[in-house]
Parts: sequence; structure tokens; C-alpha cells
Amino acid sequence: MLPRAAGRADASPPRRPLSTPDSTIRARLRHLVPVHRPLGVVAVSLGLAACGSARELPPPAEPATSPRPAATPAGRVLALGGGPEGLTVDPRSGIVAVGLRDPDRVALVDGRRGRVLRRVPIPAFPRHLALAAPGGPVLVPAEHANVLARVGLPDGDVRVTRVGRFPHHATAAGGRTFVANELGDSVSVVEKGRTIAELDTPVQPGGIAALGEQFVGLVAVRSNQLEVYDARALTSLGRAGAGAGPTHVVAGPPGRFYVADTRGNAVVVFRLRPRLETAGRINLPGAPYGMAIDRRRQRLWVTLTARNRVAELDLRGLGARFRGSFPTVRQPNTVAVDEVSGRVFVAGAAGGELQLIDPEEERRAARSGR
Repeated sequence: MLPRAAGRADASPPRRPLSTPDSTIRARLRHLVPVHRPLGVVAVSLGLAACGSARELPPPAEPATSPRPAATPAGRVLALGGGPEGLTVDPRSGIVAVGLRDPDRVALVDGRRGRVLRRVPIPAFPRHLALAAPGGPVLVPAEHANVLARVGLPDGDVRVTRVGRFPHHATAAGGRTFVANELGDSVSVVEKGRTIAELDTPVQPGGIAALGEQFVGLVAVRSNQLEVYDARALTSLGRAGAGAGPTHVVAGPPGRFYVADTRGNAVVVFRLRPRLETAGRINLPGAPYGMAIDRRRQRLWVTLTARNRVAELDLRGLGARFRGSFPTVRQPNTVAVDEVSGRVFVAGAAGGELQLIDPEEERRAARSGR
């Protein structure tokens, strides 16, 4: 996350008109008081301030500065260089996309063999990557270029769409791409390569995730809130306090959003029915930050940046259960999982490394004493 100007009016750029016929869709949600909708979603609070000017809000939470690893990283480590941050895995091809900097590239890695296929130049380095659909393209929010790049798989063809100010994260739902503009207090809605609408958000949007094709959840890292949108109607369904310092969000079974409360050392679970509300909280000491979900196995992977570990949570049943953790490379800000094989990938920003973990193999080795 990035620090920003204290005064909200000074920090947000003028809104630019949208050039498509859908520009009338533009949603003005910043001062919206959520109302009851068919889903029954209402705003709730976790005892945190949900209003006030940006200067009254705490700074955004950040990953911990990781110490030197105390244990050998699990699995295999691939040297990449370039301070890797931002990961996504294509389940169809097994390709892992990794964000790099200096020079700004997306490395396409054969995640099953552990070798680099190519390095694709992009307009600016990303903090996060996402997959539009199985088979690609990879969604690359290029923060310092104010564009969303789409990198085709496996060829690395790049197409660019201008979005809002400082695009931090992106997700796809209902044939559209939703881009969280961290310093623009907005979400750009992209369809067929064009920005068709812009949604207002709480202060400083960060992580964003789609729940199926209908819902999009967004974490605001200054106002410490989760806001949920209808991906089809482009309207807000309400917002809720999301902890002491949330940074990222993922969506998964059973119809829930999982928020990394980095400052609060926890994962906060939200359900949508009968209303938007907290469904649980899992304490995870160690500044939890990066998250990835394996829907096939119903597992949630969370990096613990203060401890150089990645935690595994079992999502089966009514609640999430801590199953264990594995040692990682240093500064594990991002994690991804191949839902076909179950292999977990961790980017080590400090050492320029990509870690490949096969959890079941690691467990078998631990049981045998190897």
C-alpha cells in the first residue's frame, strides 16, 4: 500500500468523462447510505470509524519487514531476480505469472517444471496479478502508468486499457474487469477493452476479489472497510468494518469473503446471507498479508510476513481451521496456488525468488523424518 495526501480532495484527481454509451451507468457511491436490497445486505461495524476525513484515518497497513529466514524454505526455490511481487496461476496451462521490476516485466513460468518461459515487458511493475479466466489473459494493474495491461497466455501478447489513478489490484466477474484505483478512490469497470464506468469507493481501495459472477468485494485500506458491489447492476450492496488494518481479500466457499487483517494479525471472514456480516475471525500472528484460495481442496493460503511462513487454513465445515504452516523465502508478500495440482507458489521479494511447495510431499517427508 502507498501513503497518500492527508486531504482527500487534494489526493483524488478530477474525474474524466467516459467515452462509451454506458457512461451514464457511472455510480456515485461514496456517500451512499446502504439500503435493504433483495440480498438483505446492510452496513455493519467492527467498532472502527467508518466516516470522517482522510486525515483522521490511520495510515494503511503494510507487510512486516521480514527477518532473515530461521528455517530452510520448504520445497524448491527458483531464482528470478527483480523483487518479485504479484502472482497468479493459470490452471489450464500451469503457467505462473510473476510481477518483476527493474526492468518491469511479467515472468511467465512453467509452474509444473519450474522453468522460466519468457519475460514480458509491461508499462510499469505490478503489486498484484490476477487471471481473467482459465487460459488467460493475466490482469496486470500497472500502478505508475495508470493502465491495466492484459498479458495473453502463453504468447505474452500485451494489450492496455487506461484506468484510474494508481491501479493496485483487479478481478474479473460477469464478463467485466474491476480495477481498484488506490489513489483515485474508485473502481474502473472495463468491458471489451474499454472503461465503461467508474464506481466510487471508501478511502484508498486496495485488494479486490470476485465472488462468482455477481459479487465483487473490495477492501479500503485507509478506512478499514469491506465494500461489496453487484457486478451486474454496478451498485453498492453495503460495507462493513474489516479489522484494524485490512489489506487484501479473496472469495471462496461457502459464499464468503476472507480479509487479511494485517495490522490485527487475523483473517476476518464475511458472509453475504442473510446480510453482509462477520462470520468468524482466525488469529494468525505474524502480519498476514498475501492470500490465495484453493477452491477444489477448500484451502486458504496466507503469508505471514513477520515470520517468513505461509499458513494453511482448512475451509471445510462451518468455520476455517488452522492446519499448519511451511517456512518460506524472505519477504513472502504474495502467494498463489495451482488448483489442479495443489502446488503453492510464494514470491520472495527480498531475494528475488519464487518458491514451489507441494504440501502433501512436505507432510510425507515430515512424517518420515526427512
